[in-house]
Amino acid sequence: MNYDEPVFLISVVSKQLNIHPQTLRQYEREGLIEPNRTCGKVRMYSQKDVDRIKMILRFTRDLGVNLAGVSIILELKSQISNYEELLMNQKKQKNALVKQNNKFDIIFYEDKDN
Repeated sequence: MNYDEPVFLISVVSKQLNIHPQTLRQYEREGLIEPNRTCGKVRMYSQKDVDRIKMILRFTRDLGVNLAGVSIILELKSQISNYEELLMNQKKQKNALVKQNNKFDIIFYEDKDN
């Protein structure tokens, strides 16, 4: 099974995660998840979607974060992933020297040798 392949119905996901299907619909309305749809508009979830829902549940149930906070956390997580990918591409291209002062500062310098 492909990680991104939509194979689970809403009833299966809700039963597996012990949540009401309406909770999944709310997460979709809030923009936290985007399940695929069949031609008949039936929601289909991939394993990637299920893992994202588990993360949302961990934030809300275990850490007490509200859905607005979860949205911000997921957006920041996405931005970090994008920056990490950009950093890796810069290192691969070797057209810039990359200096990392600490975990949070990344400075790009133009490579004068090329």
